[in-house]
Amino acid sequence: MNVTSKTHDIATTDCQRVSQVLARVGEKWSVLIIMLLASGPHRFTAIKRAVNGISQRMLTLCLRGLERDGLIKRTVHAVMPPHVEYSLTPLGQSLTEPVMALGGWALAHVADIDAAREAFDNAEAAPAPGTR
Repeated sequence: MNVTSKTHDIATTDCQRVSQVLARVGEKWSVLIIMLLASGPHRFTAIKRAVNGISQRMLTLCLRGLERDGLIKRTVHAVMPPHVEYSLTPLGQSLTEPVMALGGWALAHVADIDAAREAFDNAEAAPAPGTR
């Protein structure tokens, strides 16, 4: 896929592979986990506590997917009980800048998006002109 071209063939293998990567890194839980791990390693329970609303099962699935994609590393410390820690790999670290920028943008514009949604919903709920 030539990113400098003006058109892209979405059926190409490269585009499909890029789509898979974007699906992983653009998934809401992945973004939040990467933002959290950017500050350093965390244990499972600390991640669950910090990522508001994520279920244990979803956190497990998301961490496994991020590990499979080489973005995070799972380290088991040989103590009793076993101590498991998650951290970003160098590949995951390289993703923190764009993810933090995206998260920062979302935080800065959440009020604007809420206002736009409310205006849209109000317009949708209003009767169409001439239908009374």
